[in-house]
Amino acid sequence: MASFLQPRVDGDLRSLLDDPGLLHQVADALGSPVNVVLPGRLATNVRRFRDVYREHHLSGEIYLAHKANRSPALVRALAATDAGIDVASLGELQHALGAGFGPDRIMATGPKSREYLWLAARTGVVVTADSVAELDALATIIEDQDLPRVRVLARLSGFVSAGTNVMSRVSRFGIPADATAALWAALDRHRSRLDFLGVAYHLDTVGLPEKAAALEGCLHVLDEAVRRGLRPRAVDLGGGFGVRYLAEERQWEAWSSELTGAVLGKRPPVTWNGHGYGLRNEAGTVRGALGAYPAHRSVAGPAYLDALLRTESTAHRRPLGTLVLDHLYDLHVEPGRALLDQCGATLLRVEQVHDEGRGETLVRVAGNHTDIGVDAHGVQMDPLLVPREPRPEGPPGPAGVYLTGNLCLEADLITRRKVFLPRLPRPGDLLVFANTAGYLMDFGAGHALMQPSARTVAAFRSGDGWRWCLDDRYWPVTGGEESNG
Repeated sequence: MASFLQPRVDGDLRSLLDDPGLLHQVADALGSPVNVVLPGRLATNVRRFRDVYREHHLSGEIYLAHKANRSPALVRALAATDAGIDVASLGELQHALGAGFGPDRIMATGPKSREYLWLAARTGVVVTADSVAELDALATIIEDQDLPRVRVLARLSGFVSAGTNVMSRVSRFGIPADATAALWAALDRHRSRLDFLGVAYHLDTVGLPEKAAALEGCLHVLDEAVRRGLRPRAVDLGGGFGVRYLAEERQWEAWSSELTGAVLGKRPPVTWNGHGYGLRNEAGTVRGALGAYPAHRSVAGPAYLDALLRTESTAHRRPLGTLVLDHLYDLHVEPGRALLDQCGATLLRVEQVHDEGRGETLVRVAGNHTDIGVDAHGVQMDPLLVPREPRPEGPPGPAGVYLTGNLCLEADLITRRKVFLPRLPRPGDLLVFANTAGYLMDFGAGHALMQPSARTVAAFRSGDGWRWCLDDRYWPVTGGEESNG
């Protein structure tokens, strides 16, 4: 039985992927693998988040998490919108400043070296501090360099729900929300150097109850800040709003059930060497937790933010968005994956198709698992097949294959899940993973075994068709009028 997981593709990305001649032209020119980004889509995604703000009568900044993609074209296109950017390293801060962002639209997060803190303080960007020690280090630089006050947010973690018990995983980032005495002492100590804007959180989860508990916890801490004579003005929800990668929910449910059956030995394996993605068989019972991204999500992106703001506070019995509005706080968000939804794809050329008595068909591509991070991020979806030449007429028939990479490593599989294609590919064909701009495209890219890593191009509309240029050659004036997707 074929377990298809068809990717969701829409807007300009659909139009681009329906142009096989262009895709092969790009791969022929630059080799495989190659990433294609669509900077014109970003404005659409920003607007959809803004619509949620307007619905809830809220103000605040939408910051793209830069770490989700390193493309200069995407960062420059974002600078042409009203959104900001969240940088997590010295290099990202330098990149944002050079791409057209003023300091008022940049937030500095992540682990910070002294050099990173110095440039953040020197340019006057907002700094989100993970610890009291980081606040102290920033204040010392400001004092030593005789710089103006710097706007800061304090990142919190370890939230406890006031209502039903919501489990929150321990994080190595942030100040415990129930142990803020050291935070207040530091802010009091550095009043002349640090301008306290408010608090932030970022949870490594897709669970709405956890995020709601964190937002409610932040509002409680801000109440305490006001009582201490501080003037907080903002709360930052971080990211984690999610993306719906798959077109059909029933396919995701069917594959999840088939994986469980395979782990229990009730059906043939659906993964390489019976990999369970976190599930295991203990005496005929499935144990563990599925370590895969929920690739079909009924609520994701801006809709997820809307759902969070409509969630009722357990303490006040009112929607959380209403509480933020009542306090006149700005609401900041830092989407990565969600703002890059439908903003790109990764092309891989088929090098070899073989079945040497293993009972399975292996398809080797010109690329490896560092070039396309679907397995590293637990995202399960099939690639699209773009043949080099038109195929003969006749029923294609589905083909279940394993995709292997170009590294001399047993572990170099593009995905350990068996993927399904409408027909068996041939050498020279392209396999295209759609919607890879958020974390899947270049987050883990490397040069293992001296294999080339993916180059990136920016595609943009020109009249009724598409044009492309090298990623770092794209500026918002390159393509004339951009499509809104």
